[in-house]
Amino acid sequence: MQTRFSAEALADPDTRVAESVLRACVHCGFCTATCPTYVLTGDERDSPRGRIWLIKDMLENRRQPGPEVVRHVDRCLSCLACMTTCPSGVNYMHLVDHARAYIAAHHRRPWPDRLLRRVLALVLPYPARFALALRLGRLARPLGGALARVPALRPLAAMLDLIPAPASAMAPALGAAPVTVTAPRGRVIVLRGCAEPVLQPAIRAATLRVLARAGYAVVTPPGEGCCGALVHHMGQKDAALAAARRNIDAWSAAKADGPIAAIVITTSGCGTSIKDYGHLLRDDPAYAARAAHFSALARDISEFVATLDSLPARAPELRVAYHAACSLQHGQQVTDTPKQLLQHAGYQVVTPAEAHLCCGSAGTYNILQPEMADRIGRRKVANLDRLHADVIAAGNIGCAVQIGRRTQTPVVHTIELLDWAQGGPVPHALRDRAPISGPLS
Repeated sequence: MQTRFSAEALADPDTRVAESVLRACVHCGFCTATCPTYVLTGDERDSPRGRIWLIKDMLENRRQPGPEVVRHVDRCLSCLACMTTCPSGVNYMHLVDHARAYIAAHHRRPWPDRLLRRVLALVLPYPARFALALRLGRLARPLGGALARVPALRPLAAMLDLIPAPASAMAPALGAAPVTVTAPRGRVIVLRGCAEPVLQPAIRAATLRVLARAGYAVVTPPGEGCCGALVHHMGQKDAALAAARRNIDAWSAAKADGPIAAIVITTSGCGTSIKDYGHLLRDDPAYAARAAHFSALARDISEFVATLDSLPARAPELRVAYHAACSLQHGQQVTDTPKQLLQHAGYQVVTPAEAHLCCGSAGTYNILQPEMADRIGRRKVANLDRLHADVIAAGNIGCAVQIGRRTQTPVVHTIELLDWAQGGPVPHALRDRAPISGPLS
């Protein structure tokens, strides 16, 4: 694609990256077939190709972002299916992230939208605040219907609707004591994250047991926090940079005490962000080298488990529908590994039609774009339900919440099923189900 950026515009490093991305695009349209929003609306502006044209015009001419551009960029899920499909290697992720930051700097949103985004940025990345917000939100849930009738307040109604029941929130990992590692073969960091430990702490507990059985000691660095993905995707680049630097400082301190084999991540949305720290901090002389180093150490839990010595597994006779999170299959190009791990453990694994399409969670998307997220979510769940599986496995907490509220089939993390097959406890979501046949029932 031909571009005509001024020398003044290209003085900005992010604009230079955007220009190189735009020049790689040949406008072929292959991306349109795998874009969830274009599949639903048929509107070219809701496709990656259409958004690229809108973003090009905005950045090249340094325009004040108008309502049309903002609306269609906001509708992008950042699922990155277009990057998997693109034959030209267009890095759409870096382009749309820059577009969001540009919009945040040059466009004044209506005050309800500004307030909601501010609240999300101040609450979601902080587990203690998020836990308190969940408790308060349950008290306000009866107001959801009234809020949904006011267009400007529908995101608040969607946020209340996403709040899990108290029984599922903070579900403990009952039935299994921690596994002690007496002679560790190595040290790993398991990212604590922000939403996952509040919504499903059992995921981390299962991860620690699996790693301990393999002989790895887990390091928990003081000061580590949110990966920065949530604020980055809302265009708040400075907050995302601060989060990345904070984590790199925490990991550097942990590394000073001994080698770190990997940074293990159980929420794939965080993994995509952390693997991009090297790009995010490429121009920061104090952090660039360390950012690239830790990005290279980042591993999704399925990637890391796949490198371990095979442990005895006796999975129950369970039909598992595997949901491929976009941040894992498109953002990190980890596609077959989770399914292979489940199959090796003894589960029967099935995949839905349109497995490449997003579920509609996408960080805060199902709050900020509730109508589109609901349409996308219903399409995803319809395909999953046709499999008549006993359980749905996913590698991202956002996907689990988005899918779980639309289906009667239990949704668990892939690592919970692997832990169960190795002798761990029955995943919380399956404890109230009818007995399941197999050696661990």
